[in-house]
Amino acid sequence: MTEGLALGASLPALVWLLDYASALVFALTGALVASRLQLDPVGFIFMATMTAVGGGTLRDLILNRATVFWVDRPSLILLAAGAAMLVFWTAHLVESRQQWLRWLDAFALAVAVPAGVGVALEAGVSPVIVVLMGVVTGTFGGLMRDVVGNELPLVLKQGELYVTAAFGGALTAAALIWMGLDRSAAVVLGGAVTLVLRLGSMILGWQLPVYRPRPPRNR
Repeated sequence: MTEGLALGASLPALVWLLDYASALVFALTGALVASRLQLDPVGFIFMATMTAVGGGTLRDLILNRATVFWVDRPSLILLAAGAAMLVFWTAHLVESRQQWLRWLDAFALAVAVPAGVGVALEAGVSPVIVVLMGVVTGTFGGLMRDVVGNELPLVLKQGELYVTAAFGGALTAAALIWMGLDRSAAVVLGGAVTLVLRLGSMILGWQLPVYRPRPPRNR
């Protein structure tokens, strides 16, 4: 099965593109949180860059890669800083920053999950780790953003598919590769599944059952 998850010829270019796309969109969400906190420009850049590279940094450390991805490509930090400044000067024009945050975060999740899957494939790890790295890359940047911003993390909001959406997308990509589909196509489809699950939860109310406490029985 691990051989079925080997690197495809066009995968590195796809991962490169996904890294930049996820960094940009996650940076916008971090800057939106900074605007809600009324931070200064340095605070905007900090929140944006932390959100943009947080999940990928943890992924690379776990995989013991030679260098963390943004160290090799500092242009990712510059991209996140530019996104932060864009929001700093335009956030006042947005009517509902919370709604923009949720929508942008959904698309960032759908890009970051396949990026994590692609990097794990390049590392040649087992399918289980491929799936986990997709989840880690997609969720931890936003988790750090919400914790530092003193907001209830989206990953923990009751009745919403978030980690589940990331897991579903990463698992779909790994399963399709195992079945013989082209690796780049499988990664893209995994991102699409992530987006469908997340938007389905936001728009249609899709959710998993939640725990309901019950009074103890008298014996």
